[in-house]
Amino acid sequence: MRLCRPYYLLTLLPISIFDSCIMTLIEKYFPNLNDLQKQRFAQLQDLYTLWNSRINVISRKDIDELECHHVLHSLGITRMINFKPGTSILDFGTGGGFPGIPLAILFPECRFTLVDSTGKKVRVAGEVASELGLTNVVTIHARGEEIKSRYEFVVSRAVTNLPDLVKFVKHLIAKESKNALPNGLVCLKGGDVQAEIRTFRKSVIVEDLYPVFEEEFFKTKKVIYLPL
Repeated sequence: MRLCRPYYLLTLLPISIFDSCIMTLIEKYFPNLNDLQKQRFAQLQDLYTLWNSRINVISRKDIDELECHHVLHSLGITRMINFKPGTSILDFGTGGGFPGIPLAILFPECRFTLVDSTGKKVRVAGEVASELGLTNVVTIHARGEEIKSRYEFVVSRAVTNLPDLVKFVKHLIAKESKNALPNGLVCLKGGDVQAEIRTFRKSVIVEDLYPVFEEEFFKTKKVIYLPL
């Protein structure tokens, strides 16, 4: 297990100390992070290890692979889009905060709403966001159909099949666009997605995360965009 320091000490240490403890894969693929972003990414392993020991949001055997399987995977959204400042994003079915929290660190000038129907998972996401000082994150314990606000983008990771996901979120998309892509859904998927995208073949865009991310884990991983 890779623990940099006891998590309760993290906020007491100067930002420069975190250079040796930053997640190496994140630094490899995102070399232009500022000091605050480095600090926040550096805290994730310890924070999630602590909270996962209390509330199981990540499988016990997978917690040691947090950087690759959860944090970097979440940042695979950037393979499709880099959000402009001021963009509003809903993380639908966030679980313990993925992909929303890593994206909120990377895009501090965007607004992220993390929603999940399981209260204990949303609690973990909220506590982690609070510990990190992510003022651009709001967490909501609710079902998707209960959300009334509108967002420029909905992001998700392994929530459900694409046709059902579209049904759940299409009413949540705002009309006015300001990003390089029109407003819509950006989701992370694994395996063969051909059956899922068949209905949307004329408008869907699918990008492989491998070999942009070189690790074996990403060989079957994809990011999918669908304008809504």
